[in-house]
Amino acid sequence: MVINQLKEFIKKNNIISSGKIVIGVSGGPDSMALAHAFLSVRDEYDFTIILTHVDHMFRGQESLDDMEFVKNWCILNNVHFEGKSINVNQYIEETGLSSQLAARECRYRFFEEIMVKYEADYLALGHHGEDQVETILMRLVRGSSPMGYAGIREKRAFSTGEIIRPFLELRKHDLITYCHEKNIIPRQDPSNEKDVYTRNRFRHHLLPFIFEENPTAHKRFQHFSRQQIEDELYLMELTEDAMNTVIKHKQKQAVTIDVKQFLNVPISLQRRCIQLILEYVYLSIPEGLTQGHLNSILTLLQNEKSTWEQHLPEGLFVKRSYNECTFTFEQVNVKYYTISINEPGVYELPNGFSIKVELNNQCLEPKNDTFICSAKDVSFPLVVRNRKNGDRMSLKGMNGSKKLKDIFIDEKMKQSLRDEWPIITDSQNNILWVPFVKKSVYERNFSTDESLIAIQVVSKSF
Repeated sequence: MVINQLKEFIKKNNIISSGKIVIGVSGGPDSMALAHAFLSVRDEYDFTIILTHVDHMFRGQESLDDMEFVKNWCILNNVHFEGKSINVNQYIEETGLSSQLAARECRYRFFEEIMVKYEADYLALGHHGEDQVETILMRLVRGSSPMGYAGIREKRAFSTGEIIRPFLELRKHDLITYCHEKNIIPRQDPSNEKDVYTRNRFRHHLLPFIFEENPTAHKRFQHFSRQQIEDELYLMELTEDAMNTVIKHKQKQAVTIDVKQFLNVPISLQRRCIQLILEYVYLSIPEGLTQGHLNSILTLLQNEKSTWEQHLPEGLFVKRSYNECTFTFEQVNVKYYTISINEPGVYELPNGFSIKVELNNQCLEPKNDTFICSAKDVSFPLVVRNRKNGDRMSLKGMNGSKKLKDIFIDEKMKQSLRDEWPIITDSQNNILWVPFVKKSVYERNFSTDESLIAIQVVSKSF
């Protein structure tokens, strides 16, 4: 059943032969069945397979043992392995995210690194039909976007390729049975039994009732998901057409609409118009923005009151003035600066940061507020400046370069801080460091005889 399902998925979704496939593997039955199934068809489709595992460091030695299990399985089966231990608890402290959301962000960030490293075509994940049922129910209860109500997508764009989920037509017991038949003894995560997590409560208390009513309910949910996606994609096409009559002015992160034209659009498209506008001005929708904000904007636009203003997360405000409604960020007087550093010393920036540059011949330990590079790699003058359009940097621990704009979005930096944040470059305009955000490849392992440059940043309160 499992192999047939995989082959059917490959055919239906036109998965390319000779493709490079990264598989996210936790060591549990779902991902181990996925890994083994892909391995079983590898020669038939000429796939290159890379297994990747993230240790979230939640369960100490037990987590390390999970990674060792996956690594050893890869060695036995002659499969490429990429693993990483990530201190998710530290990330939770830095971001304030829930443990599950923080773990997901760290995990997907690592998946992207591996996709880029191997220039992979696909990231395969082992979500199954019961995961789909849980996700759709949770989003219906909590609230979501129209596309969010579709649940887990079988296939979507990600990094250098696409995420694929071949097992959404199967139930978990199908994958457990497959592992048993193939003599795979998967790892077990005890946190899956705890009702402290919302998903577990849905799994333990709602799913048994649903599958008692209909043992193939997951197929009905999957059919609903596909239909919802198809309908939503069509409605979004209509919305984009409607936007041509609604938008009066559009510039970088600011949109003005014609209220009368907007109200002539069907209500189902009005909601989607607002969603598209918010996605455009924010670039990346912040955690604090909810469906309630969107509903409030719609209610106010339909109200006869001709002037009002509503504030949204991260400094965005929506302001109606008679027949115009503008979505824009609060105007901030950005302090533009370019400071050339020709020698060691302390340099004050106009936005409240200060930078200390030292030369040192001793081995130094990198810290969060300090960047260390070799005088052989980097030459004076150093430059401290605001960001510029098109800025890219080569990140420490990653191949290739990444847009600075995307780095700020990934790190969820507030929009109001981005334009004034200090960017430190060498004399060739190579970005060395975005303080407290990302370090470049220029911070590496140094030999004991190298002369080092240490750059320390003291931040203003932010």
